[in-house]
Amino acid sequence: MAPFTFFALALLLVFTVPTHQAGTDGINSLVQRLIPNHASGFEFQLIGQKNDTENDDYHISSTSNGKILVAGNSISALAVGLRRYLTEQANVDIYWYIGSRLHLIPQTLPNITNPIAGSSIVPYRYHFNTVTFSYTSAFWTWDDWELQLDWMALHGINLPLAWVGQEKLLFETFSDAGFNDTEIFDFLSGPPFQAWNRFGNIQGDWGGQLPMSWIDEQFELNKKIVARMVELGMTPILPAFTGFVPRAIDRVYPNASVLIGSQWEDFSPRYTNDTFLNPSENPELFTQLQKSFISKQQDAYGNVTHIYTLDQYNENDPSSGDLDFLRNLTQNTWASLKAADPESIWVMQAWLFHSNVDFWTNERIEAYLGGAPNEDMLILDLFSESSPQWQRTNSYYGKPWIWCQLHNYGGNLGLYGQIMNLTIDPIQALQNSSSLVGFGLSMEGQEGNQIVYDLLLDQAWSEEPIDTDIYFHDWVSSRYNSGTGIGTIPQALYSAWDQMRTTVYNSTNTTFIPGVQKSVLELSPKINGIYNKTGRHGTTVYYDPSVLSMAWSLFYQASEETPALWDNPAYKYDYVDISRQVLSNAFTQAYFDFVSSYNATNGSQATSNNETDMLSTYSSTLSGILLSLDAVLATNGHFRLSTWIADARAWANDTDLTSYYEYNARNQLTLWGPTGEINDYASKVWSGLVSSYYLPRWLAFTDYITTTPRAEYNETELTGHFMSFSESWQNETWGLSGNETYSEEGDLFVVMSQLRSDWPTLFGST
Repeated sequence: MAPFTFFALALLLVFTVPTHQAGTDGINSLVQRLIPNHASGFEFQLIGQKNDTENDDYHISSTSNGKILVAGNSISALAVGLRRYLTEQANVDIYWYIGSRLHLIPQTLPNITNPIAGSSIVPYRYHFNTVTFSYTSAFWTWDDWELQLDWMALHGINLPLAWVGQEKLLFETFSDAGFNDTEIFDFLSGPPFQAWNRFGNIQGDWGGQLPMSWIDEQFELNKKIVARMVELGMTPILPAFTGFVPRAIDRVYPNASVLIGSQWEDFSPRYTNDTFLNPSENPELFTQLQKSFISKQQDAYGNVTHIYTLDQYNENDPSSGDLDFLRNLTQNTWASLKAADPESIWVMQAWLFHSNVDFWTNERIEAYLGGAPNEDMLILDLFSESSPQWQRTNSYYGKPWIWCQLHNYGGNLGLYGQIMNLTIDPIQALQNSSSLVGFGLSMEGQEGNQIVYDLLLDQAWSEEPIDTDIYFHDWVSSRYNSGTGIGTIPQALYSAWDQMRTTVYNSTNTTFIPGVQKSVLELSPKINGIYNKTGRHGTTVYYDPSVLSMAWSLFYQASEETPALWDNPAYKYDYVDISRQVLSNAFTQAYFDFVSSYNATNGSQATSNNETDMLSTYSSTLSGILLSLDAVLATNGHFRLSTWIADARAWANDTDLTSYYEYNARNQLTLWGPTGEINDYASKVWSGLVSSYYLPRWLAFTDYITTTPRAEYNETELTGHFMSFSESWQNETWGLSGNETYSEEGDLFVVMSQLRSDWPTLFGST
């Protein structure tokens, strides 16, 4: 591996993360959960005590009595060693959505002829964006988290964010400080919007009032999450008091000096311009609240960590750019943390330096970071694969930092990746930055495209950039393994994934904030501004769409060769996902043809009969694609709106609350705010959402276009219609609107066969 400099060694000696080596009970329990029939076939052994200047090491061998021995210097090393054995020797793995496939391991454990060894190249592997807890896991139960945590352990995560249920601690802290319940509830936001409430971007709940039952149950859930993280050798990153307070602070503390945050997005002052307790002007009060919050947290979870997430200016500019002002803010915030926990380390996302680059000049960044000693901060370079900030800030002026992959915005579902950046860039960064201490995942939504996330985590255990040709091949081997008797995995699947490897997952364009793209179909319809769009709500496809169509055909070919694939959950999930993207791409092209034809009509006269017929044909194509898309998506519960809504409604322990949770779930996917402040940002291509939301919008749009001469086109009129429709839709109840018809998974084989038959009609070719 790239050698650490003496500076890096000294830095790691002071930058200490508590490790939890209570024994191997946690990893043994994981095996019992996931492969109970083979639990007696594994033996785990901790060798020594890993300290914070060391990387993780493991060794795998067979014992004289036929067991598989995994030895290592940390629980995380044991878990990664176990996964390496399972993937390389037995071709089984664990996945998002698909779940664990580890039970397909052969009845007789493969013997290890030559011992296997591995070592991480960075001490820490981080997981979660602060907003993942809203976009993906907002309504997760313990069952969801249990699988997630097992996946994290086996992939080497040892430094995860854990801030489910922080509202309970915040509520008690504010209550003890003198705020009444109404004042606190007026500050808190709805379940799928809590990340931005914690950030200080928004306050209040436009869906009603956050139920106390939610606050209590989320807190109890996080107790389980934190305990399991520790059991699996992870050091949880817990929240700290950031300084954002209810507006009623002027009643509770009339002499407190507060700053009013900037407006976020297009929210009205009622829901933004958060009140921030200035730590520089109120050091004693700020420290009092910090100590109260941290002590309650320690009482709840135990002394499990000294690492705290604390972001004060996420997409929210400070009230002054004065260097002393910025430095003092950090210094006094840091002092409050140290007063609450003398061993505390402050974790901060560096997204603000990218998103608000006009404000955050290098000298301002240096001043702001300079308020705390290097050893007491850890910076997450949130968008390293496309917009790294560590280079322009000289590795954050010496502070420890983690190379992170952002990749996904808002939980969008497009197929996309930058595999060259993920394998080459972090290795180069490790060679050129003495304060780089980890790799991490910081996606806004943990949705699809799992291969690019696995790739970066596995890169953390390889000194050289991973050969993606081999990596994708091995991915196919373990992903579609159905256990003894399946026979050889069809070559067509290897070919399909290799085509995607070199195109879909090999974008090298880092301009205009590349990331998981949307489809035009997800955006509010209009005749310009949404096709081939870059930046936010980007719809640009960075590959030749015909390549993905070929991959789709190869998937079908594989099933003809091996019909058993139709019963394989990995194959079914991936085929639906690829079909979703193929149909989305086709819709985008049909939309382009439609509006191009409309714009070419004689705008000064009524549309001719021929032009009307042509537009009607395009309109039928667009609606046909959407109907086919909805039918495909309905075959898999992970691509259904009903799943998201059902998960939300299940948190209502009172039937009167079901509409509250459903409204919140619907609003995030669509208007994202009371009046469309971030409209369509968190859109999903899900069945039910396509049929009941996107399709009616597009039918209204195409009907308007085919009956309105180009010269009379009125975008304001259309926008108003769509807003009224959205406001009505988000107040509906699932199953009662007449459009939601799927409750059971359809037969994927039947739907795909029909799609293959309809292909010439939908796409104009076979």
